[in-house]
Formats: sequence, C-alpha cells, structure tokens
Amino acid sequence: MAKASVPVKSVVYALSPFQQKIMSGLWKDLPNKIHHKISDNWISATLLLTPLVGVYTYVQTYQEKEKLSHRY
Repeated sequence: MAKASVPVKSVVYALSPFQQKIMSGLWKDLPNKIHHKISDNWISATLLLTPLVGVYTYVQTYQEKEKLSHRY
C-alpha cells in the first residue's frame, strides 16, 4: 500500500518594522532609571569609580612624564 503524500504546511511569521516593540521597556524612561540607580547606590558607585579614575589619571601622567623625560 502506498502512503498518501501529505502536503507540508509552513507558517511564516513576518514582523512589520512599524510594529516591533523589541526591548522597548529597556529604553523607556532611561535617564530617570539611571538617575534612580545612581542616587540609590551612590556610595557603591563612588567606591568603584574613584580607584578607577585615580589609576587612569596616574597612568596618563606617568606616560606623559616618560615621553617628556626622553626628549633631551
């Protein structure tokens, strides 16, 4: 007995570029969210950023002095 061939049905989903709402909640009211996070955690942010900024400025100053010391 031969099996009857069943047509394969495929469903194609298409998204309109005008209706995409991918990650829209992430960008909505972003400045207020950032302000809220920083104001709630300003001590932690300060303790994190101060050493990073200090090391960065130290390295920049050290590199500049090294460049100038080899001039003469």
